[in-house]
Amino acid sequence: MSKEPRGGREEILECQVMWEPDSKKNTQMDRFRAVVGAAYGLALENYDDLYHWSVESYPDFWAEFWKFSGIVFSRTYDEVVDTSKGIADVPEWFKGSRLNYAENLLQHRENDGVALYVAREGREEIVKVSFEELRRQVALYAAAMRKMGVRRGDRVVGYLPNSAHAVEAMLAATSVGAIWSSTSPDFGVNGVLDRFSQIQPKLIFSVEAVVYNGREHDHVDKLQQVVRGLADLKKVVVIPYVSSREKIDISKIPNSVFLEDFLATGQGAQAPQLEFEQLPFSHPLFIMFSSGTTGAPKCMVHSAGGTLIQHLKEHILHGNMTSSDIILYYTTVGWMMWNWMVSALATGAAVVLYDGSPLVPTPNVLWDLVDRIGITILGTGAKWLSVLEEKDVKPVETHSLQTLHTILSTGSPLNAQSYDYVYRCIKSSVLLGSISGGTDIMSCFVGQNPSIPVYKGEIQARNLGMAVEVWNEEGKAVWGESGELVCTKPLPSQPTHFWNDENGSKYRKAYFSKFPGVWVHGDYCRLNPKTRGVVMLGRSDSTLNPNGVRFGSSEIYNIVHPQRQESGNGREADHRWENRGAPQSLLEPRDPGFVPGRPRAAGLLSQASWHVPEPHKSVLSLLCVQEVT
Repeated sequence: MSKEPRGGREEILECQVMWEPDSKKNTQMDRFRAVVGAAYGLALENYDDLYHWSVESYPDFWAEFWKFSGIVFSRTYDEVVDTSKGIADVPEWFKGSRLNYAENLLQHRENDGVALYVAREGREEIVKVSFEELRRQVALYAAAMRKMGVRRGDRVVGYLPNSAHAVEAMLAATSVGAIWSSTSPDFGVNGVLDRFSQIQPKLIFSVEAVVYNGREHDHVDKLQQVVRGLADLKKVVVIPYVSSREKIDISKIPNSVFLEDFLATGQGAQAPQLEFEQLPFSHPLFIMFSSGTTGAPKCMVHSAGGTLIQHLKEHILHGNMTSSDIILYYTTVGWMMWNWMVSALATGAAVVLYDGSPLVPTPNVLWDLVDRIGITILGTGAKWLSVLEEKDVKPVETHSLQTLHTILSTGSPLNAQSYDYVYRCIKSSVLLGSISGGTDIMSCFVGQNPSIPVYKGEIQARNLGMAVEVWNEEGKAVWGESGELVCTKPLPSQPTHFWNDENGSKYRKAYFSKFPGVWVHGDYCRLNPKTRGVVMLGRSDSTLNPNGVRFGSSEIYNIVHPQRQESGNGREADHRWENRGAPQSLLEPRDPGFVPGRPRAAGLLSQASWHVPEPHKSVLSLLCVQEVT
């Protein structure tokens, strides 16, 4: 059933297998493939067969996964999707159905196990929150929200650290049908107002201070300025996070109240009961924001059902996640990976919330948590793995990591050297899954797969139901050649619309201006015709273009990276955030002590044939000449 592609002009890196699935284990991906094959009378022999069916018969795929995932709903759907509408038409999905996102995440009420593990920099204690305790807390938050007048469609926001409070407030808001949006305390006042002022929230949750990188950072002054810039706010809930409330002065923050007093307003003679508003599949759930590098951040509205079913697909099928898993993704509430991680609760898995630096007091902070808690899935940014390698951190020698079966990486391309580092210095039997998508779709276009091998330097596969292709400048699909990552068919997690974009012009310009009717994601990549894997090359809006030939930042970085390591003078930065492009920075001396010299420059050029196509080498030559001179 699978289609055999023909390779393009560019040379493909040798396909080195780093990990292979255990043939004796039957993954949930395998089980789903068997279910589909039996239901439709298809001989789906491998993942590639299943993938092609999932995009060619995408309404059937999503209908089958709806059943397989066990989504909780009060009314089933009348139609999966109108196939006469393309991706640019933003069709409505699962029309007629009624459900609630929070109800799905809190459905495991019979599970007396842990829902959340909460860890913080500077504190030894790890707080455990059971599913039943989480339900009780969400009920308190929701009752107080209803009491103050929060209704369906209102915006509730968090200016919060990665904490149980953030999860509880988000689930409460979505349980009553409000729309949740959040950003983290490391955002400045202008950055927060650029985002929140556009969506006019009624209620905001925040804290008085945070601890990061060994220091306490006061948050009251920033919060006060943010509140003054949000004219529609009715209530400001301040959570004592670092200090007790007796030591916190919130008198200058208009309409402010401490969390304890806010929750008390929703309590009566009996503890409030959880009530879940039953809403259309397309009801707004989250408002996410673009980076704002080319103007005011775009406000992307994501649906409850689309987010839920897409995240479940990635967790259950692509992540092989079950209720026995424990996941930690190193993130803040301002990154979509936080929303993605918290959705894992719907599988019955436990979520680890870590707030703090991943390098303080030692670079082993996250590995310590893996062993203490028994984490099975650890997610991070590609940059963090590079930093650990530069610091010569070798968890394989210092930690057990017995429970860890998957390491995920996203935020920027994972360079080939990092694959060697992970399997040599962290754990040889782990599935290293490089995943890529974005805030725009609240999910991944390409990612990990427990049923096929991991190849060095490659993302394993295009994800099920995602009609991903690589197009050249002429708008033709290519294999083995660099080009734009595009999606040609609708997906349930694309934004339903942009906030304050009445005629949809911003939406169309963002994704459909280059190739009409086809989603252009802005990633530059290459499909390997031999492995079917994906090589990410950076953001397409930050590629170099000498003589009309485009190539991405990672194509240079894969050559320069080992040389940078030899210099032994790597810079440290705030590793919470990832850079998905900006190849110009590669042409700047990143390390003051890095002078390759003529022999090393010659070595760089000799490696170019393995990484950089022939027409591109002039730029690398320029890089080497500049460094030598």
